[in-house]
Amino acid sequence: MHKFDLVVLGAGAAGLMCAAQACARGRRVLVLDHAAKAGEKIRISGGGRANFTNLHATPDNFLSDNPRFCVSALKRYMPADFIALVDQHGIAWHERDNGQLFCDGSARQITDMLLDEARDATIRTSTQVTQISRHENEFRLATEAEEVVTDALVIATGGPSIPKMGSSGFGYNVARQFGLKVIEPRPGLVPLTFAPATLSRLSELSGVSIGATVSLGKVHFSGGLLFTHRGLSGPAILQISSYWRVGDEITINLLPGIDVFDYLKAARADHPKKEVGTALAQLLPNRLAQMVVEQAACDGRLAEVADKSLRHLAGLVNTWRLTPDGSEGMRTAEVTVGGVDTRGLSSKTMEARSVPGLYFIGEVVDVTGHLGGFNFQWAWASGHACGQVA
Repeated sequence: MHKFDLVVLGAGAAGLMCAAQACARGRRVLVLDHAAKAGEKIRISGGGRANFTNLHATPDNFLSDNPRFCVSALKRYMPADFIALVDQHGIAWHERDNGQLFCDGSARQITDMLLDEARDATIRTSTQVTQISRHENEFRLATEAEEVVTDALVIATGGPSIPKMGSSGFGYNVARQFGLKVIEPRPGLVPLTFAPATLSRLSELSGVSIGATVSLGKVHFSGGLLFTHRGLSGPAILQISSYWRVGDEITINLLPGIDVFDYLKAARADHPKKEVGTALAQLLPNRLAQMVVEQAACDGRLAEVADKSLRHLAGLVNTWRLTPDGSEGMRTAEVTVGGVDTRGLSSKTMEARSVPGLYFIGEVVDVTGHLGGFNFQWAWASGHACGQVA
């Protein structure tokens, strides 16, 4: 039986950050992960370049049933703090749209940096934890090879998104074992799918992309939208998907900033003999323009089309309403929405209020960021907060 001051389950972004902070305090740390290598989700992130944070990260960029929970950790470890660490390790980076930061080189540089920061920790990969129990003030963990005892246990195992990377709901099971509630997990940052009837109308559009604004209630996101053979994808759709639930209707503005009714009326005055589809194709990809015209039953020359028909056509462009029938699920979801209920955790330390010495950090917690580096910032912030005390 081996004794450690702290055991971290999960050698991902949050787990390695936590281990590094605890090691800096002189704690004897063990990190366990069932994957063959540490930081596998980091490796594939950002197209292999790791979108490691966002300059504009604020609590408003995160979803949770308990929205204020993330405030404390995010304020105490900000993007500038992680950037300073990246700079300290000589990792070159660049900024893309909307404050997204990427490595110039490989995402592996971020993992190597974290492993270097946590170099005093014992890290064991390809290790399955088969049992966890608590006796008095100690946690006992059984693996295939040994039994480990610790006073502090950190769960940083993530959520079940991208199962091909070995993701699972292991952390939720631990939470439930010790009496914590779990907000029902669902896929986030994921393409949306449509029923066959809708897909048949959109089948010719697969591969078409356009900048759009997608809304759901009071929430809206602007960005790229991509038609796929199963439905819709692209940044704007991925963003709204984290808020979407089965049965919800979304509204898409295919030409944000352009009043299509006014445009078509002006086109009719200037070029009355022009076909409606031709006029619309000056603003939209041709296949998309023709689909909208067909759906609106508004073909013919502009001079022959009444205002009522033009208004109906414009509505399909500026306020196109669709009800997805599902999403592509955890298989392709970039994150998991939901997780360990934060009402049972301390926002300052990530410790379970009812189980002293038990902590939850990163994606396993019911805090989910928007697309663009925000989820990594939550991993760094929650890992840092925990590692300072665990």
